[in-house]
Amino acid sequence: MKLNAYFLFILVIVTALISPVAKADDLVVSIVEPYVDFRTGPASEYPIFHVAEQGETITILKKKTGWYKAITEKGQSGWVSADQLGKTIKPSGELLYVPTGSFEDYTNRTFEFSAFGGVLESVTSMSVATAWNLTGNLVAEASYTQALGDFSENKLWAIRMQHHTFPEWRVSPYLTIGAGGINTRPRSNLVQSGDEVRKSDFYEVGAGVRYYFARNMVVKFEYRKIIALTDRDEQERLEEFKLGFSVFF
Repeated sequence: MKLNAYFLFILVIVTALISPVAKADDLVVSIVEPYVDFRTGPASEYPIFHVAEQGETITILKKKTGWYKAITEKGQSGWVSADQLGKTIKPSGELLYVPTGSFEDYTNRTFEFSAFGGVLESVTSMSVATAWNLTGNLVAEASYTQALGDFSENKLWAIRMQHHTFPEWRVSPYLTIGAGGINTRPRSNLVQSGDEVRKSDFYEVGAGVRYYFARNMVVKFEYRKIIALTDRDEQERLEEFKLGFSVFF
């Protein structure tokens, strides 16, 4: 009899340890729709085993691929879809914003990472960039570009501002203005002096168009006109066309 009581005690402790428990910093929301489905796993293929009704509160525990682990006040835990969770309200009374991999998520993005392939003055170029969405219309971006030609190697860095006139359009044009620096190293073996690397500052203007493709991916096409200020007090004009994609967070 004592042995059975011991095993029962162990079972209770283990069950308590593995059961989902809401922490103080977990998000609590209220259901305003008629009901919210609880599934046994994070996908629509899993069966519904519980329904939380309007007026109940649930606590969000974690996220997995567009599904959220939640627990009710009575201890029922399961997985809720992002669509249904996005129709709940926070304690402040505001509707809960839930990313669903949609165009709306793109308009609400904070960071964006881009990669491009293009042509800089008939030389193949590769670029990477990181952008911060400041407002719906203004985006700050920092980029690095490398162009390897037959006679020289060019490395460019730049910071720029983008202005999106119609950010609510899935296909949206934008203008850019920025400044940066360029390092040019000749690749010819004839250059033997220690001054073969030429450094110049430049400013640029440009234009582009972006297309929201799907989920968190955007396709971009850009053109920029670069005016480099050389040591010879001359202006060197460069043009670049590039095509690439962005992912956002």
